[in-house]
Amino acid sequence: MSVPLLDLKAQYQSIKQDIDTAVSKVFESQLFINGPEVKQCELAIASYCGTKYATGVSSGSDALVITLMAEQIGFGDEVIVPDYSFFATAGAVVRVGAKPVFVDILPDTYNIDPAKIESAITEKTKAIIPVHLFGQMADMDPILELAEKYHFLVIEDAAQSIGAEYKGCRAGSMGHYGCFSFFPSKNLGCAGDGGIVTTNDETRDELLKTYRNHGSKIKYHHIFVGGNFRLDSIHAAVVLAKLPYLDGWSEKRKSNAERYQKLIEQYHLLGNGILSLPVIKESRHIFNQYILRVERRDELVNYLKQRSIGCEVYYPYPFHLLECFQYLGYKEGDFPVSEQAAKETIAIPIYPELTDEQAEEVIRTIAEFYQC
Repeated sequence: MSVPLLDLKAQYQSIKQDIDTAVSKVFESQLFINGPEVKQCELAIASYCGTKYATGVSSGSDALVITLMAEQIGFGDEVIVPDYSFFATAGAVVRVGAKPVFVDILPDTYNIDPAKIESAITEKTKAIIPVHLFGQMADMDPILELAEKYHFLVIEDAAQSIGAEYKGCRAGSMGHYGCFSFFPSKNLGCAGDGGIVTTNDETRDELLKTYRNHGSKIKYHHIFVGGNFRLDSIHAAVVLAKLPYLDGWSEKRKSNAERYQKLIEQYHLLGNGILSLPVIKESRHIFNQYILRVERRDELVNYLKQRSIGCEVYYPYPFHLLECFQYLGYKEGDFPVSEQAAKETIAIPIYPELTDEQAEEVIRTIAEFYQC
């Protein structure tokens, strides 16, 4: 049985009428840029995330860039980021001319280790970007305490965690900014690249809306040098159509995670050191990915792919070992937890439409590999 890592066609078929109607309205209006759907989307996402404001932008990567631009972070400044994440987390810092400073992660949640942050702070530190990786929020209390103590910004990279919670607070509501992605594979995805930035500060929200439009509030009158970071109306319409289903999808992902645990126990894959389950620490994990830590990871990946079982490695290289960051002077062994995660983790299908039969096929095939 073939099991894809993600089945967006199944999702589309389940809400096809809603999506088609929403997109048709945009075409009928021909208001593709800054149409009414964008404002509606911003209001809806702000409400969902528990923030006062939201600004739609062109991607989750650009969400990070525009927040740094709005705060005038650039050459000579440092921004602390976890060593293990999607490239955009660190790439955004370099794009504005600042220096990324890497910090190792926790071995269980794969989020930044709060205990290792303080030693990375210098007089040049202007911000920290904690990532809520794989759908679970980082440990925010100590991060916010350090930010207050040393007077730097907190920019939540919530690209993988819309709706996740930490002590009752939603992702994107605790820092100065929250940056989200609507990439199609996310729990809440649009029809291409898209994103949004949340904040509770009206002045910051106004800055974001100016920077996303080439630094202009009035046509042809440019206050800043911004960028073309606008969220298209079609993408906003798709997000609005999907949003009412998001909590249900998140619950199905949680149910799939629970089903996986039972199957893994049933196939006796625990207790022998070859496999460990995701650790749930915070009050709401939305399982953007379902991550296993396994022995002989690369061999397992090849075995699953040969049998048409979807899987992915998020992420095979920590930042400090990437060629583009060699100028920073880090070396192998500097961040051992990140390096180990990069070698041992694998994602298996967790999407809401995953059937019982498909889930069992995934775990049965994994068990078959380790019994060979």
